This record gives sequence, structure tokens and C-alpha cells, in this order.
Amino acid sequence: MSTHTSHSEIVKRLKRAEGHIRSIITMLEDSRNCLEIAQQLQAVESAVANAKKTLVHDHIDHCLERAVRSDPQNADETIREFKAITKYL
Repeated sequence: MSTHTSHSEIVKRLKRAEGHIRSIITMLEDSRNCLEIAQQLQAVESAVANAKKTLVHDHIDHCLERAVRSDPQNADETIREFKAITKYL
């Protein structure tokens, strides 16, 4: 498994989302306004979706591109992996 420069930014985004989720749980336990809770849930959903998108794009840009360039004989496997990861976009 390799780490890319984007991984630290993804970790920051996910930790921020984790904090928001804890806040949302508290909001629910405190019977806060449903609109406020829905807004916070939307923010968490967007943060996680953006983290996923960044990860997938990073993988395509670095891992798959490197695989094709370093081992053209293994192109079929790289194409299969590309197809598999793009379903998460």
C-alpha cells in the first residue's frame, strides 16, 4: 500500500467529518431541531464524498498511470482495476 500526498488531506477531512458526526449524535440526543441536524448530516455526507473522490482521482492519476507506464504487459489488469475503482465516483 502506498501513501500519496493527498492522503494527509483526506485524513484531515475525515477527522473533521468524524467530529461533525459526534456533534450530530449530541444534537439528536439533545432533541435539537431536525433542520439543523439535516444540514449537519448533509455537510458530513459532502465531506466524505469529497474525500472519496479525491482518493479515487489520486489513485487513477498515480497508481494506475504508473502501472501502465512501468508494465505495459499488465495493461489488462490495470484496465480492470480502473473499471473497478471508477464505480465509486
